[in-house]
Amino acid sequence: MNYTEKLQNVSVLGAAGKMGSGILLLTAMEMADLSLKPENKGKHFVLHAMDVSSEALSGLMKYVKSQVVKAAERKVVALRDVYADRADLVDNSQIINQYVEDVLFLIRPTTLLEATYDSTVIFEAIKEDPDLKVKIFKQINENNNKQPWFCTNTSSIPINKLDKEAGLDGRVLGVHFYNPPAVQRLVEIIKTDKTKSELVDFANTFSKNLRKVVVPSADFAGFIGNGHFMRDALHGINEAEKLTNKYSFTEAVFMINKVSQEYLIRPMGIFQLIDYVGIDVCQYIMSVMNPYLDDENLHSPLLDKMLELGVSGGQNFDGSQKDGFLKYEKGRPVAIFDINKKQYQDISEYQEKCEAELGAMPGAIRPWKAVVGDKGKDDFLKEYYNELKSMNTLGAELAIKYAKRSKEIGKKLVSDKVAFSENDVNTVLLTGFFHAYGPINDYI
Repeated sequence: MNYTEKLQNVSVLGAAGKMGSGILLLTAMEMADLSLKPENKGKHFVLHAMDVSSEALSGLMKYVKSQVVKAAERKVVALRDVYADRADLVDNSQIINQYVEDVLFLIRPTTLLEATYDSTVIFEAIKEDPDLKVKIFKQINENNNKQPWFCTNTSSIPINKLDKEAGLDGRVLGVHFYNPPAVQRLVEIIKTDKTKSELVDFANTFSKNLRKVVVPSADFAGFIGNGHFMRDALHGINEAEKLTNKYSFTEAVFMINKVSQEYLIRPMGIFQLIDYVGIDVCQYIMSVMNPYLDDENLHSPLLDKMLELGVSGGQNFDGSQKDGFLKYEKGRPVAIFDINKKQYQDISEYQEKCEAELGAMPGAIRPWKAVVGDKGKDDFLKEYYNELKSMNTLGAELAIKYAKRSKEIGKKLVSDKVAFSENDVNTVLLTGFFHAYGPINDYI
């Protein structure tokens, strides 16, 4: 089967979830675009949106429709050429409506796994649970005579484990979209020694057609993105815990969050990022990675304690942020959870003290938004870090230590052959985490 034939019958598992909905949206538009090509006229395309919740599937279709409308509005000029033979489509609104109809026509919402038994490609975005993934893969594989390809969105589970335990004989590949898939440009592709080369070629073509930036990763638990993020997060957590020898817990979290955001010129502080991903998700990813590590222990008792107290972070279905280490109002942090008092304490009560303790900010500092898109940022960053290294303040000391650790983590991913190059590590952090600069650099 060629690329188009493989995409004529596709299933997305976990289609109504946070990741699955974005993957479904992108797949639906790619399939619709293929179906509208003259050479594919008369070919039948179907996309099964499989999820355990019928209620969530209803919301999914509303989400897909709204997003396809926006996509059609952006590419209406190109769509005029696609529908050039349709005399009944005159103005832009008619063309947009037709495209939306064509995309939605492909999608078949279902709660039945049996719907996947005729698919040639399975995109999986279910719960990050290896046993559950293996069980579902095996069931599909045993009942589907098409020898389907499995593209798993796992961000941490070794692909070889899934392949071996599900008996897929090289027909599974890690295709890790970043959250949210419809916006994030990065895709990590993870193959094993057994992965079929045609499947890798398919995934690369698919990702590039979606205008994604593709970075290959070795098949090691956590891959590049979480391999760096989990260790980076543990550094922040450990540094905050050290500060509690002198400061309160809320003060320590405030200072490390500020340093990791403002001093390191990142889009959000490390505790905000942990909240965004989910405290429970971070804890779980570490638990998946840990058994594969001989020389380190990826575990945080602090994350365990937060979850015991019912504080998990993460996001609501509408994308709004749930409270975690920080409490949010209209998306902005307003308080920090005091693990000792078991309640949130307003940032205004200790912000002034913490900023005084950190010391004066570097004179050359610029906000992340001003740096991330600056083509001349390399010269600025060299000057900025030279100033930072010359300062004798707590904030500068913590920032330099953090940046050095981040670089160390990145270089170890390369030396351990998880990443194939330093550039791949930097691309993942630049594209997948929106950093203004890669962790492996000459500034430190």
